[in-house]
Amino acid sequence: MLQKTLQKGYCLLLHNMDALKKVYFLGIGGIGMSALARYFNARGVKVYGYDKTRTPLTVELESEGMSVHYEDLPLAIPEDLDLVVWTPAIARSLQEFKILSSGGVTMMKRSEVLGKITAKNKNIAIAGTHGKTTTSSILTHILVESEIKVTAFLGGIPKNYHSNFVDRGHDWIVEEADEYDRSFLQLHPDIAVIGSLDADHLDIYGDRSQMISTYFDFAGQIKWGGLLLMAANIGQSELNRFGQLENLKLLTYGIDTGEVRSNILTIKEGWTTFNYQDDKGNLFNELKLRLPGRHNLQNVTAAIRIGVELGITEFDIRKALESFQGIVRRFEWIFEGKNQVYIDDYAHHPEELKAAIEAARSCYPDRRILGIFQPHLYTRTRDFAQDFAKALDLLDEVILVELYPAREEAIPGISSHTILDLMDLKQKAYVLKKDLIEQLKLKKLDIVITLGAGDLDLMSDQIAKILN
Repeated sequence: MLQKTLQKGYCLLLHNMDALKKVYFLGIGGIGMSALARYFNARGVKVYGYDKTRTPLTVELESEGMSVHYEDLPLAIPEDLDLVVWTPAIARSLQEFKILSSGGVTMMKRSEVLGKITAKNKNIAIAGTHGKTTTSSILTHILVESEIKVTAFLGGIPKNYHSNFVDRGHDWIVEEADEYDRSFLQLHPDIAVIGSLDADHLDIYGDRSQMISTYFDFAGQIKWGGLLLMAANIGQSELNRFGQLENLKLLTYGIDTGEVRSNILTIKEGWTTFNYQDDKGNLFNELKLRLPGRHNLQNVTAAIRIGVELGITEFDIRKALESFQGIVRRFEWIFEGKNQVYIDDYAHHPEELKAAIEAARSCYPDRRILGIFQPHLYTRTRDFAQDFAKALDLLDEVILVELYPAREEAIPGISSHTILDLMDLKQKAYVLKKDLIEQLKLKKLDIVITLGAGDLDLMSDQIAKILN
């Protein structure tokens, strides 16, 4: 099997990644991995991959011509591979990983491959512990609608494109800059956004200060004369530190604050009407977007300013915002009935939960909101249990289901009950996922919002069926 040598593989990558003929993905069903798989597939490369779970996304990859299997079977690995792309989310105990890593074939992390692809083009990197997918998706839509040739690697599925990979030319590349495992240090953008610096991934960084230092290193890799947009609410000490970088122009942005700012006029039936103004003297009045919440408008503000930087007109920006259909699992309306509403959101950090709940309140201020939350990762639950509890207390009623471990081994004493026990809210319960639908049938439901980055979304059709 693995006849390709490490040296040959690197020669291919260094000289022309388009020369690759056969690429294998370990963890192909991940949102970032699948976007890369689609990139190679669109260029005629034979794409193969393994993932532990068949999902709607992996089924789509198969329908697009990629070969995917779901058992850890070394014999299923094709011969004569040019490259193996792997994600840190996979277990090192995987037999396929062990064989591939010892077999002489070129192996590269997803972030390394993305770095090599983007290095050849002008590119825009969207970073931050929250808001990356919303910002990059709206920005991509603005560029597409303005007929700018853009390729985008997204961390979610915009409904306008039904894919996390958008391929409309190569003048610009938009990519999410993932801080996990310091992946974004592979990128050297022309323009970058840092939308938040809340503590996260402490299993990698240890503490927030180490995480911020890594973000600082990332900002230092912006090309000379480039633009960095930083959220104004990040904190003055951090802004001062980043402002010392000489390789870039720093602009702050936010809601009612920053050199680039938006202010909310109204939120009605999910539509946000707002004004935008920036450092260039632009004032765009009464822009409209069906995406509620201050956090989302902050993301939009950064996207608009980048559009302005690329010469996009107010008319095209306005048109793009109004035609943006949202993102799967980012405050996604699954069901809107006469008496009941169901929203699904990917929120998996306390600040994200708070933002999603506040957005739901802004849309439905006088209605009862039931939140169903699936904690994501043992380490995140351990590190932020109190903050999760405070965020969930903002709801009228909460159901927690079992924790989604993803890449992690269990930590003794850490579970969904760790959060539940810290909550002050009286209307709270723990329910096994398998029993969730039957429990919901017993309740008088009004507004339902599912929250979490696990697999709770796979039940969305079942939840929607019991609503009217």
